[in-house]
Amino acid sequence: MKKTFAEFFAGIGLMRLGLEQQGWHGVWANDIDPKKVEMYYAAFENCHIDYAVKDVYHVRPTEVPTTLMATASFPCTDLSLAGNRAGMKGAQSSAFWGFLKVLTEMDGRRPPIVLLENVPGLITSHGGKDFFKVIEALNDLHYACDAFALDALHFLPQSRQRVFVLAMRDAPTTPDPISFLRERHTDLKNKHLTEFIEAYPHLRWSMRDVPPPPAKMTGGLSAVLERLPAHDPRWWSSERVEYLVSQMSQLHRPLADEVTNGPRVQYGTVYRRVRDGQSRAELRLDDIAGCLRTPRGGSSRQIVFTAGRGRRKARFMTPREYAILMGAPGYPINVPPNQAYFGFGDAVAVPVINWVAEHVLNPLVREMTVEAGIAATN
Repeated sequence: MKKTFAEFFAGIGLMRLGLEQQGWHGVWANDIDPKKVEMYYAAFENCHIDYAVKDVYHVRPTEVPTTLMATASFPCTDLSLAGNRAGMKGAQSSAFWGFLKVLTEMDGRRPPIVLLENVPGLITSHGGKDFFKVIEALNDLHYACDAFALDALHFLPQSRQRVFVLAMRDAPTTPDPISFLRERHTDLKNKHLTEFIEAYPHLRWSMRDVPPPPAKMTGGLSAVLERLPAHDPRWWSSERVEYLVSQMSQLHRPLADEVTNGPRVQYGTVYRRVRDGQSRAELRLDDIAGCLRTPRGGSSRQIVFTAGRGRRKARFMTPREYAILMGAPGYPINVPPNQAYFGFGDAVAVPVINWVAEHVLNPLVREMTVEAGIAATN
């Protein structure tokens, strides 16, 4: 059984990178953003894949090849804290329904496996109603579902929580999904996901024996940051650094002063956020990056803050650092910084997808292969 997949909302191709490391073969891709497609082709120079650059609502089912799996990392802006929380009716996150329309119209050619990926806000959007509609819609297409949470922090020094939905066509349902969920490792679920499944056990769930992920990283950011020369123009002026510190709250500013006057140089990250109508700078000093985002929808670029021995400096994180923190250190970056930030900020973390493929998808395919062999002999 050849492990082929069609990649919806493909972006710059990090889903493909993770899956290919586990023997999967991308045969078709779709995204609406030509700038992301530009990066995709640069990363896969010898790629002859058919990349449909268009709104998913304009994708015809006849142009999507028959594959074993379809992946969909649909836009999260309307589901995230950084967005407007419009939910699955929002201008961007509603693209999921365009994907579902394609699946529906493929009819008998629907892929046996569908893998969705999105932010945890998918579960809580509109009090859980949006997530219910997603699972219910997949059930209506004869997919039984599993859902689990996974943080990139198990693999990378970046806190990046995501929810995965694994939909399996005509899969047997789990008689008692609540009991099954209670036995699942704590790093594969969260409070809201547990509450959702407990509230809707009658949906068609097909729970998998997913092993626990590796232990979360406790640091490592400082080891992957680029060591830019002191005269590099990307470092901010002292005035700009002090303005950044002045935006910190009464909780964070003393921390900045403490590490500045400390005996050793330390690295941290800063995000600017709007709190109570004011721009606030939030400092993180646990040697872990915050979740990388695109510079839109209320989000900002992540700032590197380094301090010690009476001095402090700051700069925006570089595109190469974004690539490293997404698990794609060798990804070619030949585009303007903002284009790279958008590409990586919207992407999936490569080692997370690698792990999902190895421990969830590949065992499922092996089971399907055995079942197909048994069916063929009967």
